[in-house]
Amino acid sequence: MTPQPPIRIAVVGHTNAGKTSLLRTLTRRVGFGEVSQRPGTTRHVESVDLDVDGAAAVRFFDTPGLEDAVALREHLAGFDQQATPPERIRRFLQGPEAHGVFEQEAKVLRTMLDIDAAFLVIDVREPVLPKFRDEIELLNSCARPVLPVLNFVRDAASRETAWKELLSAYGLHVQVRFDAAAPFVGAEQDLYNDLATLLRERRDLLRAVVDALDAEAARRRQSACTRIAGLLVDAAAVRRTVSSTEFADAARRQALVEALQKAVFDKAQRCTDDLLALYGFRQGDADEAPLPMIEGRWTLDFFSPEAMKDAGLRLGKGAVIGAAVGVVADLAVAGISLGAGAALGGAIGGAVSQGLGPLGRKLANKLRDVHELTVEDGVLFTLAAWQLKLTQALEQRGHAATQRIAADAPENGDAPTRAAAAAVRGVQPARNHPEWEATGVASRAFWRPSPQREALVADLSHALLRAFEAA
Repeated sequence: MTPQPPIRIAVVGHTNAGKTSLLRTLTRRVGFGEVSQRPGTTRHVESVDLDVDGAAAVRFFDTPGLEDAVALREHLAGFDQQATPPERIRRFLQGPEAHGVFEQEAKVLRTMLDIDAAFLVIDVREPVLPKFRDEIELLNSCARPVLPVLNFVRDAASRETAWKELLSAYGLHVQVRFDAAAPFVGAEQDLYNDLATLLRERRDLLRAVVDALDAEAARRRQSACTRIAGLLVDAAAVRRTVSSTEFADAARRQALVEALQKAVFDKAQRCTDDLLALYGFRQGDADEAPLPMIEGRWTLDFFSPEAMKDAGLRLGKGAVIGAAVGVVADLAVAGISLGAGAALGGAIGGAVSQGLGPLGRKLANKLRDVHELTVEDGVLFTLAAWQLKLTQALEQRGHAATQRIAADAPENGDAPTRAAAAAVRGVQPARNHPEWEATGVASRAFWRPSPQREALVADLSHALLRAFEAA
């Protein structure tokens, strides 16, 4: 079967309306074009493809902003009035003005004559001025379907109602509400579904685009949950043995605790970086203002109660999670005291060899006067809640935001904290398997997870995914 040619869509509109921003969000190309508050940033027509199943399904054309539609409309009024509007546009493009005073408008109109449809991006914060009417009439003169995309509709300065009235007055009744900085859930799908009403002959391909977006979003969320689950198993499996002599030395003990803190912190940062990459964001991108949750919190101390208080990470009745590395000094478990452990000394070797596992190891360590350093549940909760909230924020953030947006920290009882609490309960088996810890970046190339570890990661991932979907 011969593949269909891509749908050609021009992204047009007034200067600084957010055209490039929209394309960054629709294509998840964080580096496409240049986004700036300065007017007239885009000076040339650039194209970018949206692929489905490895082939271009939609080809977007990012166009310069319309700068002087009023004067161009007056200029076109001098052309033969018996000619159709597209004929007058073509005659204008053949004249010297198209390469001179109206060069930017000519680039837009030349593109308009060679596409299937156009997205008219409108900054609804702008007042509805006469010049915008001229822009709409110019675009309509090209005789191509135009779908208005109402941008920045979440802004308090939005004049959405006035814009809708103007668009309807010019026959543009099908309109899409879209915020390129913080898109509505399902807004992309609505965009292509509405476009299908204007391009009926391309409905099958547009439906395939919508299905592909749905599948892509599901895979991305599943991957995020799997990555967070892997972090939790990794952190829960952390265990460092410390001799009695080292433990008694306050300076040495502090150094060991700090080393463990850094190891867990590095694991969390790698997870954060992976989530950013998964959702198509770049750390430290100069053009993309990071989320407040990211900016200034790259060095978030997961082990500082004060940092957790500032981040708003709370559990239970508002109690701040005590986020500190647990120093397991009393290793008696299941009611077996130190004395009972000593009495069982002769059976320790047999208990370990027979698979008594953690209990045997703890008893053996007690007899050898060895202590263990592990990570408290509070730290695990903090890690889970933070990464889940980050994922939730990334799902609601467009790739075009140049302003900081609100990203509230997890709150008591919200979906991330409930999911995090359940994850901490579910990850407990990893505490009994220090061999499940994936160590440093270099050694991870040679480290292979066990089937049991992967099964626990899969179970946790599914639980996190269910929590996301329920939210």
